[in-house]
Amino acid sequence: MTDSILSKAATMEIPINRNGDTRTAEDDSLEQDLQQVMVSGPNLNETSVVSGGYGAAAEVIIPTCSIKAHAMHPSSSNPSSMSEETTRGIAVEKFDSMKKWGINTYKCTKQMFSERFGRGSRTVDLELEAQIDVLRDTKQKYEHVLGLAQALTEHFCSMVQTQQALGDAFADLSQKSPELQDEFGYNAETQRLLCKNGETLLSAINFFVSSINTLVNKTMEDTLMTIKLYENARLEYDAYRTDLEEMSVGPRDAAALAGIEIAQQDYHVHRDKYERLRGDVTIKLKFLEENKVKVMHKQLLLFHNAVSAYFAGNQHQLEHTLRQFSVKLWRPGAERPSWLEEQ
Repeated sequence: MTDSILSKAATMEIPINRNGDTRTAEDDSLEQDLQQVMVSGPNLNETSVVSGGYGAAAEVIIPTCSIKAHAMHPSSSNPSSMSEETTRGIAVEKFDSMKKWGINTYKCTKQMFSERFGRGSRTVDLELEAQIDVLRDTKQKYEHVLGLAQALTEHFCSMVQTQQALGDAFADLSQKSPELQDEFGYNAETQRLLCKNGETLLSAINFFVSSINTLVNKTMEDTLMTIKLYENARLEYDAYRTDLEEMSVGPRDAAALAGIEIAQQDYHVHRDKYERLRGDVTIKLKFLEENKVKVMHKQLLLFHNAVSAYFAGNQHQLEHTLRQFSVKLWRPGAERPSWLEEQ
């Protein structure tokens, strides 16, 4: 029955059972606890389940006995009693929502520990997992490049400011030292020219840093957030899949068949969610790769041309590079333009 339900079209299940056993005494104990939770609902005053990505642990006390008592004795039809009924209805709805959250958290926590300790199986899309690993590695390397480029900007900015101060000092001495007026004047003019070219190069480097920062901390981070949702959905899917498999090999009385039907419905819901997020991740990874190549092609060409022109002393080529890539001139000490203004 289970084989007809579970689809393995683009994924595969990697079994990680220990010694070939799928159930242990600890699993039976966990299953008894799960059944107790499903019958009576989670004890919100004692529940403190830690599950990454499924919400923080909560301690909530809800007087369920008073809710049941009010439900057994219908109130009168006056406005105040109707308001009380509405309030009680909201309380019951919140309690049911907390109960479902507790059951879902319990199942996912059980699945997570089963995978970690080698007593369960997880669904793996090998191709997609490889692409995700490449993205995480690429992001780390780009963060390293971004840090080095920011350090270069700070050091070079300090050098340009020092050249500007040195040029001003030479110019002042040129006016106060007639016997060395020409020598001081030549050096003052040289430092001013270097400072001007340095400001032009700083504009190019700042544009490069801003673009890399946007790529790493906005575009890549957005894709990684979708990947996190996908991984959480995968854990939920495997938790409900495992639950359905365990129920399918159990007894087939009326109560068990009703439970299997509910488990099948939950399984299909989480399978659809998992497949939808898997498709979203695939699309985002594709668009991210295309955007990364486009952005880096432009930024690396800009960086190379600007640095080469500066150290070759080609002022005309340096200015042409900024016009070619539509980079605004930035001067040290001025407020840096936002990355939106530079795009």
